[in-house]
Amino acid sequence: MSAHPLDRPIWSLLNGPQASLAVASGTVCRIDPTYGPFAAAAPGHEAELADLLLSADDEIWLVEGTEQAAPAGTRVLRTAPLLQMIADGPLEAFAIDPELILMNEADAPEMTALALETQPGPWRSHTHRYGPYYGLREEGRLIAMAGERMRPAPGLAELSGVCTAPDWQGRGLAGRMIRRVLAGFQERGDTPFLHSYATNTHAIRLYESLGFRARISLVVTVLGRAD
Repeated sequence: MSAHPLDRPIWSLLNGPQASLAVASGTVCRIDPTYGPFAAAAPGHEAELADLLLSADDEIWLVEGTEQAAPAGTRVLRTAPLLQMIADGPLEAFAIDPELILMNEADAPEMTALALETQPGPWRSHTHRYGPYYGLREEGRLIAMAGERMRPAPGLAELSGVCTAPDWQGRGLAGRMIRRVLAGFQERGDTPFLHSYATNTHAIRLYESLGFRARISLVVTVLGRAD
């Protein structure tokens, strides 16, 4: 049986629908660093990952089924368990929330500030360009947002970048943002999936309430150059 594209999502997206975002391809691949730090290697070619690191303070993120050993010339900076979830069953019809606005390039600085403040996952200067992002403003200030990131295969789309300003948390805004993104997926006929830190039980419960189920456990291994 062939592997599912979500089993190795980074490899799949950089050798599939989002291959145009790769700045390195072949036996090892890496996404444009302005979009994110993700990289992957073909089995047996992990030693070549060291060549992808651009500077002493650069890092690459590997998302695989197990923690990855550091190839020669690299070191493991940190690891974290992930839970990959998918909404492949019947979903309720999510209505369009008129208060949520489509983000554009003019919003990018505020989106970056909110992501860096709340740390929903890796965020770089062009992360908002993966796909549509929606936001909510209060008195002109961006207080919540969510959008999409990986497209590892046709018909699959990743919910990502879900974040709420700390002083607005606990008011149901994350759920509103997620429903807006899912409505867009439904319009396109895409099956939603996501990645959550496995320790983020509050977020996982929210995702479950919106129709997601656990699919597979993964590990992110962050590599940097060896000292």
